[in-house]
This record gives sequence, structure tokens and C-alpha cells, in this order.
Amino acid sequence: MRIPVLDNGGQWTHREWRVLRDLGAETTIVPNTTPFAELHADGIVLSGGALSLEGSDAPLGRVGDWIDSVDVPVLAICLGHEYLGRHFGGKLRTASAEFGAVDLTVDRPDHPLFAGLPPRFRVWANHNDQVAEAPAGWTVLAHSAACAVEAMSHPTKAIWGVQFHPEVEPTEGGREMFRHFLAACHR
Repeated sequence: MRIPVLDNGGQWTHREWRVLRDLGAETTIVPNTTPFAELHADGIVLSGGALSLEGSDAPLGRVGDWIDSVDVPVLAICLGHEYLGRHFGGKLRTASAEFGAVDLTVDRPDHPLFAGLPPRFRVWANHNDQVAEAPAGWTVLAHSAACAVEAMSHPTKAIWGVQFHPEVEPTEGGREMFRHFLAACHR
């Protein structure tokens, strides 16, 4: 199974790659300027990054060129999640910064991303901006005390976004979330 990680300059992009590799995916890190036609993917991870998108319509590499036509599952992390929110019409804002452990409340335990995970657990966050309002039609999957949209999903496609970092060890259930994403890529 081929799962490229699109690099948006995140400090943990290599960690995302490593978790995917350790779970058996054929994975590589590619620049976010890569044309979609060159990805040859069964699923895509859209990495985090340090760029602020709040109050901007600046492009994020070529992600906007392919996200509307993607027909494989996408897992967007941190900045990638924020990009999905902005791209599909949600609202971003500069956040009460979340750095470190965050108590996550799962709003949709029936969603495949959170299957078998507890209704509340700790995740690791590292962001200044956040999705303040999910795009119309999207489902909010989880929230925290400081972030109303910690996780969300597209209404008809397997496109999932998480504000936190499932690729790092302090996130409880992080590997399970990656396993659930890979299971969606098998369908």
C-alpha cells in the first residue's frame, strides 16, 4: 500500500513517515509542490507545518490543485487539518496555543478514526492556529477545552483532519488512528 506523506514543513513529518513504515505501508516523504498525478497513492498523509494560514489565502504548495479531485483517503495533521478547514470554507483563528498534553473528547466514537478508543484520552498538540468552525457539512469528530474542532471528517469522502499529532508517542491511541486510516486505504 502506497501512502506518501506530503511535507508542509512540519517538525514531525519524518515521524509520520516512520509510523506508516512501521505499520507496513510503502511510504515516502514528498514536497507539497508535487503534482497529484505523480503521487500514485492508495492514501495520503498531509503533514503539519509551522506556517500560519489564519487570515490568509496563501497556497499550501499544490495541495489545492488536487484536494477537490482526490479519490483516495486523506489524513491531514495539524497544519494539514487547518488547510482542509480553510479550503472547504470553514473558519480558522489564532488559538489559545496548545503545546503539550491535551485532553481530547471524542464526539463521534462511531467514526472509523476513533474505533475502539475511549471517549476521552490524552493527545499531544503543538499549534497556534486552529479550525474554529468546521466547513459546512463536515462532521466534528472530537474537541478539547481550547479547540472546538480537534478532529473532523468530510461529509462524503474519506478525508479526515486532526489538529493534534497522532504520530508522536505521548498521543494515546495514535498508532491505532494510523491503523484505522490504513484500513480505510484498503477499501
